[in-house]
Amino acid sequence: MYSIIKFLMSALIIAGVTEMAKRFPAYGGIVAALPIVSLLSIVWLSVQGEKKEVVSQFTLGVLYGLPGTILLLAVVYICLKNSLHLFMSLSIGVICWGLFLVLQKMVIRLITT
Repeated sequence: MYSIIKFLMSALIIAGVTEMAKRFPAYGGIVAALPIVSLLSIVWLSVQGEKKEVVSQFTLGVLYGLPGTILLLAVVYICLKNSLHLFMSLSIGVICWGLFLVLQKMVIRLITT
């Protein structure tokens, strides 16, 4: 039951943001940047009875993911501004995101050991 509700909520949010972006691109981007997915995930984890430790670890994972996501979006923006094809821009952004996360993990290991 929760799976259907989660799917429908996700679909409605994506459709709403996409429609807003068609009419008002800057506002659509701002709404897309809201932590809707993170907040919904935290709520669903809690509703499904996960322990606070699991929710806390999830939240920490979201925090670890933010710098890489910011880099991905910046790279895609720069690539598109320089007239690269959308697929190429996204590919470069995802590669940079992945490399950043690997580097970030290595730095965190160095710091914590």
